[in-house]
Amino acid sequence: MDAQLAGQWNQFQQLVRKISSYIEAVGLLHWDLRTGAPRKGVEARSETIGMLSTEAFRLQTSEEMGQLLQYFGKPEALEQLDERSRRMVEECRKEYERSKSIPAEKFKEYTVLAAQSESMWEDAKKNGDFAGFEPFLSRIVAFKQEFIDYWGVKDTRYDTLLDMYEPDTTVAKLDQVFARLRERLVPLVKAIQESPNKPETGFLNQLFDKVQQEKFGLFILEQMGYDFEAGRLDESVHPFATGLNTGDVRITTNYLQDDVTSAVFSSLHEGGHALYEQNVDKELEGTPLSGGTSMGIHESQSRLWENMIGRSRAFWHRYFGDLQQHFPEQFAGIDTEQFYRAVNKVENSLIRIEADELTYNLHIIIRYEIEKMLFNEGLSVKDLPEVWNAKYKEYLGIVPPNDGMGVLQDVHWSGGDFGYFASYSLGNMYAAQFMNTMRKEIPNLDGLIEKGELAPIKEWLTDKIHKYGKSETPAEIVLRVTGEELNPDYLADYLEEKYKEIYKI
Repeated sequence: MDAQLAGQWNQFQQLVRKISSYIEAVGLLHWDLRTGAPRKGVEARSETIGMLSTEAFRLQTSEEMGQLLQYFGKPEALEQLDERSRRMVEECRKEYERSKSIPAEKFKEYTVLAAQSESMWEDAKKNGDFAGFEPFLSRIVAFKQEFIDYWGVKDTRYDTLLDMYEPDTTVAKLDQVFARLRERLVPLVKAIQESPNKPETGFLNQLFDKVQQEKFGLFILEQMGYDFEAGRLDESVHPFATGLNTGDVRITTNYLQDDVTSAVFSSLHEGGHALYEQNVDKELEGTPLSGGTSMGIHESQSRLWENMIGRSRAFWHRYFGDLQQHFPEQFAGIDTEQFYRAVNKVENSLIRIEADELTYNLHIIIRYEIEKMLFNEGLSVKDLPEVWNAKYKEYLGIVPPNDGMGVLQDVHWSGGDFGYFASYSLGNMYAAQFMNTMRKEIPNLDGLIEKGELAPIKEWLTDKIHKYGKSETPAEIVLRVTGEELNPDYLADYLEEKYKEIYKI
């Protein structure tokens, strides 16, 4: 690297790290809002989030950034950069090109609104008050529609939003993948519904002390390899993970007094996200490459730990005894096999985050179809409850008793995260494909899980996926790790094998 290039690169790195510092501060403020900030401080805190986010936005789209990107776009400069450095430039260029046309004050107005909206959503969900929340959500959607025009419409308006979370994913691709998945899973769900061999789940319908739930959750996270010196577990209305930096990756869960499995599996889920963020190569710290490469790959890590490991027979052969120690009365006389079958019961349900791993994909398809209607077909926000309820009736045969258990159940839309939900089903598909490869490369994987030896899983995922951060695209990671492109048949195969055995089909 010649002297001139070295000087320009140093300037670029300093700018990138400054942007990263603003983003970290905003992330911490968001975490605070969701984990117990005083309600009377929401308005002022939202303004602070808006101000700091806008400063990061100004730097990302500044004249200085534009000039540096122009310099590093020259062939003679590019050829002196290593692959990671080129990726860093590409990531900054993508953000610059996408956002440079949005006025900074408009961005700030949207950011303040989104922060306020997430806090207002908590009350709206609790009270089932869609009418009270609708003005906030209508403004969020209007902003997104306006931003799509700034960003540039891809094949469809919704494609523009999908690309924010899963690069190069399109409506055309997702429609095809979801149709293929539906074709395999719908008959399986029907066969399960008709099977007389249903698990007994009555013993799960008891009261479970919150303190004991938290203790067990902390124990399981420790077993997974979650580093508590680089993170913490808190409580929030909707579980989430936030990576401030590789040394500070926080997760939350929500404890339900009458459902011990909710916190257990949400802890496994968010723990999977956290392991990804904690184990990104530290050389990427403070750069645009530090973090998950896409939400689909991110969700593959959480869904893999939550379901393919956490709902496995081998996992509960090892850990059911520990759970019994925390709740001896509730699980008296219950054996591991009974518990394993109970936590894998397939049942049409209202709440996405509590759905079984088979029907879960139907929850995602519902949201995906509604989001397409909002952005491609002109669906009005005020009509969301009606459309939501109709789709739940069509796909799952049930109708929410109130909007808190229906259209208001997820936090994502309140913060403007449209285009995100498809990542969950993509994550399931990626996870199944990764697990298929992992089983080939880690001998006797189930035997290790049954002994509580989970470190090889964490090490394999770190070596194959986590350490790369955003330095590889989702497609590149899947191809490198598994030797082929995304294939939804691995998920269908996994689900068929597992549930045909449980339900004796």
